[in-house]
Order: sequence, then structure tokens, then C-alpha cells
Amino acid sequence: MIKLIENIGLAVGVEYAPPARRAGREMAELPCVADAWMLVVDGMIAEIGTEATKAEMLSRRDPATMERVDARGGMVFPSFCDSHTHIVYAGSREHEFIDKIRGLSYEEIAKRGGGILNSADRLHETSEDELYRQAMERVNEIIKMGTGAVEIKSGYGLTLEDELKMLRVIARIKESTLLEVKSTFLGAHAVGRAYAGRQGEYVDHIIKDMLPSVAAEGLADFVDVFCDQGFFTVDETARILEAAAKYGIRPKIHANELANSGGVQVGIRYGALSVDHLERMEQPEIDALAASTTMPTMLPGASFFLGMPYAPARMAIDKGLAVALASDYNPGSSPSGNMRFVVSLGCIKMKMLPAEAINAATLNGAAAMGLSADYGTLSPGKVASFFITEKMPSLDFFPYAYATPVIRDVYLRGHKI
Repeated sequence: MIKLIENIGLAVGVEYAPPARRAGREMAELPCVADAWMLVVDGMIAEIGTEATKAEMLSRRDPATMERVDARGGMVFPSFCDSHTHIVYAGSREHEFIDKIRGLSYEEIAKRGGGILNSADRLHETSEDELYRQAMERVNEIIKMGTGAVEIKSGYGLTLEDELKMLRVIARIKESTLLEVKSTFLGAHAVGRAYAGRQGEYVDHIIKDMLPSVAAEGLADFVDVFCDQGFFTVDETARILEAAAKYGIRPKIHANELANSGGVQVGIRYGALSVDHLERMEQPEIDALAASTTMPTMLPGASFFLGMPYAPARMAIDKGLAVALASDYNPGSSPSGNMRFVVSLGCIKMKMLPAEAINAATLNGAAAMGLSADYGTLSPGKVASFFITEKMPSLDFFPYAYATPVIRDVYLRGHKI
């Protein structure tokens, strides 16, 4: 299968020697090629060039074997890499939306039996097939909005059987879509109802029962813990991460959404690929991240929906850190997987430059899933997952006109969706 994408107004994020991530001032670097073409062979990017070099390329290849795709002057972007989602869940929680409008906080809703436990109750009553059907609707939704790689967490099961059910659904999604999918075991999302008032025993259950079962079936690429005020402590997090390390499961941590919890530091101590949320982050967290390879991942969709502070992306970048952006798509605090809107929020609310926000949602998002060798830039040798836009006046128009429907065509692994 050979495709020639031609008449590209601007190819965005073109890297011939792609870095694994961008950090600090380098995040403002977004190499682009104007008047471009891109050759896709067997689902991989083979070559990228300018209109002036197209004739030479065609002289080396048989044009009769190519499917020619006219980009009509639009831009081509690498697919978004959304490194933090919870898109396997049952039903929705719009009734809690009303509670939020009336002024209840995230913690108050949880204490009233809402939040994560509400989703756990619904998931328990939902069959695996129905859960898969609902999740695939969301998967197809995010694909149409430009996402080509995604991490999906469990965490709405909170019992051994229901956590395994969620992870098996994620495994089915991996098998049935061209989307690149990473799975994360998040049994420590909240304390299951059966262990109310016995949090230590629930942590023991995760370590002694859940983790061995998850590992035995090979269901998790990563392990996560909600290490924050009112959820799991630093010591409990450390115990879970030590146990997961015995099975070779690397951590990704929920940290510092509600308080300066110590989640960043414990995640780094155990080699976390990323620490996510970071709405509360100060100099100790900056210093710890600067001395590590852990990716700070920020979720502005949750801040937007909950009316919470935005993570300090501008400060982090100015201090030399890498930053990834992800959607946090979930039913309670960020019911959207629209990564283009996340990029816009990064610019509008977090004072990121457009190039910084795009890098954060593509290359650095890929790095936060261990995928930057194959995703996150338009590079020969990488997977041909990308989208084509309508013709736009400039790259900055993409986050500026955040509601204008500019994404026209989506390709995953070289296939038009």
C-alpha cells in the first residue's frame, strides 16, 4: 500500500532525526515544511519533501502503484497522543454536573456517594460486551478528532473482578482498532465500597490479589495510583509501586490535583514514566522533575470543567521542563477527549505558545506513553498516523479558532478512517 499525500500547505512537526521529547525552550521549536508532500508505504511514513523535490521522488517510484491524496492546501499534523484517559466507563454523570453548578466541590460530591464510586457501581452492573460497546463509541469519537495514540486506565472497577473486566475491555479495544492503545491498571483510584473505612486492607487487596491477577493475564502496560489528599498516601503508593515493579509494570501517577501530596516525588522515586495532573506544583516538584526523566503531564480539560486552578505549564517550561498535555477524558471531571481543545486551553489558560502546546499534545504525549520512537512527529520510519486540515491562514489559527471544524481527514497506520 503506497499513498502520496500531496499539495500539503504545511506539514507540521517534520523531524528527520526526531528527539524523544522536547523540554524548556526547545518546546517552542516545531519544524514545518511548506508546499510539501508525504509518501506512506505499508502504513509507515517513508519520505517527506517539498514540491520542488516531488518529480525526483516520482522518478524513483512507479506513480501507477500510488494512491494519490490531494491535501488541497491543508495542513498535515501528526496524530494527537493522548496519554491520560478513563474512557472505559458505564453511562454518564451529568447529574453531578448540576451539583457542580450549585457549588459542590469534587470532594463534596465524592463524600455524598458520587464521583468514582458512582461510576464503580454502574460499571459493576454493566456487562463486558456493553462496556466494550460504549467504550468503542468514545474511541471512534476521539479518532475523528485527531487522536492516534491513547492510554486508557481502569479504576472504575475497584473489585478484582470488575478491574479485570475493564482491563479485558481495553485489551479488546487494542485488538479491534487502528488506534495505538496503552493500558493502565488503576485499582488504587479510590477505596472500593466493600473496604469502606479499611483503606489499608484495600491496599493489601490490590497488592496481594489484584496485581498478581492483572500480571498473570498480561493486561497492563502501566500501573497508576491516585496519590492525593483524601485518596492514597505516599506510603501506600510506594507499597503498590514496589509490588508492581516485581512484575515489571512501570508507574504513571495521579499527583497534586488537590494538594501538594508528595505524589510527584514518590512517582519519580519509583521511575514513573509520567506524573499527571499537577494543578498544585511548586519549586520542590519542579526541582524533582528537573532531575528526572519523568514526564510532567497536565490535564487542562479537568481544570476547565471543575473550575480548578490550571497546572503551571508556563513556569514549568521556563524552568526547563518538558510538558505533555492530555485530555483526562472521563465521566466526572473531564467528559471530552477533544485534544485540539486541550491544545487551545494550553494556549489560552496556561500561556503556552501554539508550538509548545502542539508539541505537548503530540511528541511529549507520545513520550508519556513510551511511544515517541513511533508517534508524535511526521518522520520517515514512524507510523503514518496523521490528520489533514482544511486550508488555514497560519499554524496559530489551529488553537486560536478552537471551535472551527478544521480537521477534514484522519489517517491511522496509513488507512483513511
